[in-house]
Amino acid sequence: MQYGDLEDLLSKIKNLPLPGREAHQGMMPEMRQRELQRFTKIPEDARQAGVMALCYPGTAKQATLVLIQRPSYPGVHSGQIALPGGRFEDDDRDLLETALRETEEEVGVPLELMQPVRSLSSLYIPPSNFVVNPYMGIANSRPQFILQEEEVAGIIEITLAQLLNESSTSTERLTTSYAREIEVPAFRFDGHMVWGATAMILNEFKSLLRTATSG
Repeated sequence: MQYGDLEDLLSKIKNLPLPGREAHQGMMPEMRQRELQRFTKIPEDARQAGVMALCYPGTAKQATLVLIQRPSYPGVHSGQIALPGGRFEDDDRDLLETALRETEEEVGVPLELMQPVRSLSSLYIPPSNFVVNPYMGIANSRPQFILQEEEVAGIIEITLAQLLNESSTSTERLTTSYAREIEVPAFRFDGHMVWGATAMILNEFKSLLRTATSG
């Protein structure tokens, strides 16, 4: 998919109903499904976060999305691949501002380069007690990424064609800080595994793209 093709789809994408839980379910680990069954509602002490699915013209003007790799640290998301973003701060007007601010801080994309398109479905992550609020945005040129080294070990650029390619999905076996030898649905992009909340968000984005291109 070329970036110009994505631009042509934006008006459709903005107005499509969100598939939400249905799309999340397709990439939700079985253990996450069991965990969520224990919650009749999101805990009152859950923290809020905003993340950004930022698309831009990459190599050969292909529609491209940036992901980040978290550094290794003693925590539940050590080394994982994620969307840029972070926790809501008291100075943020709303969670969209959180997502934009954190994207600028983590990967150096200037606020004026990012154009928000729409919100995606929020989801609760029991291990970290966060509600993640994703947004889709675009930048009309490839950003000059500057990494916040304490928060970002590296970036991974994937094309939307890769995201839409069914061969990018797989089932993986892994060990985490809180579970051993579990099987999880995941995306594989150039040898990188994306699973958990990020994969669930990407699966909803993929569903929107598929619906927009089929109409």
